[in-house]
Amino acid sequence: MNSQLETVVFEMEKAVRGKRGVIEHILAALLAEGHILLDDMPGVGKTTLAVALSRAVDLRYRRVQFTPDVMPSDIVGFSVYEPQSGQFVYHEGAATHANLLLGDEINRTSPKTQSALLEVMEERQVTVDGVTYPLARPFMVLATQNPVDFVGTYPLPEAQMDRFFMRVSIGYPSLQDEMDILGRYCGEQKPMESVVPVCSAEDVIAMQQTVKTVYCSKEVRAYIAAICAATRNTPLLSLGASTRAAIALIHAAQANAMLCGRDYIIPEDVQHLAPSVLCHRLSLSAEARMRGYTNEQAFAEVLSAVRIPVRLK
Repeated sequence: MNSQLETVVFEMEKAVRGKRGVIEHILAALLAEGHILLDDMPGVGKTTLAVALSRAVDLRYRRVQFTPDVMPSDIVGFSVYEPQSGQFVYHEGAATHANLLLGDEINRTSPKTQSALLEVMEERQVTVDGVTYPLARPFMVLATQNPVDFVGTYPLPEAQMDRFFMRVSIGYPSLQDEMDILGRYCGEQKPMESVVPVCSAEDVIAMQQTVKTVYCSKEVRAYIAAICAATRNTPLLSLGASTRAAIALIHAAQANAMLCGRDYIIPEDVQHLAPSVLCHRLSLSAEARMRGYTNEQAFAEVLSAVRIPVRLK
């Protein structure tokens, strides 16, 4: 792994123990300029993960606790007419203040507020009263939702799910890791206080540019296209992967290759990140739901049937 990225992982692991794979997924999304949906139980470290990333990479961090009364203007800002100047003055929202925006329990806010995030996530800009304001770079949305609590929630529309680069679950720690976590919280200093910046926003922007130069062979591109086509031609799925999803998978594979210290993609890069990039964009067919499939199980069957190309640079 790139030495600078390795130090970022080291710092984040001071606060998030036993989840190196999750941390690497988050870094891959950051390098590929993507957004993350953290879909997991309360208390497993979703917010801790976001704060640890913002500290290790020295990013401006804002957290929005989504509730039904959160308005679009809270996210994108608003304009107020000032009689003294005779002009409208723009007041920034949470998105325009941040490099890393944590949307906590995003499915608890109204569809109108959720839709305000679409331009933020896709265009990295906000438009208020016909005036467009670019967001800071780098910019990343880390949204969380609880998969088991549906009271007072609004399901995310397919269009918004498709804007999330990856969906990631943290999961519970192992027994040994949980004992380690408990030991770290016994002292006066909290683990998060020991996380120090080892990378700047400018460093991230430079690495994002480098990721775009990672080579993807014709054979690997054909492999990605075949995977996405297979999701559209299986009785297990009623909605397959979009072209946006295929593009996201290439970018994810490029980022993973860079994390592994390579300047070219191999099929293993695609296989490693394909479930996180594609599964949340898929919809099960009625037959698959009746047979008790999950999106992940259906996709695993589809992926296993696609021929793996030879490893070429």
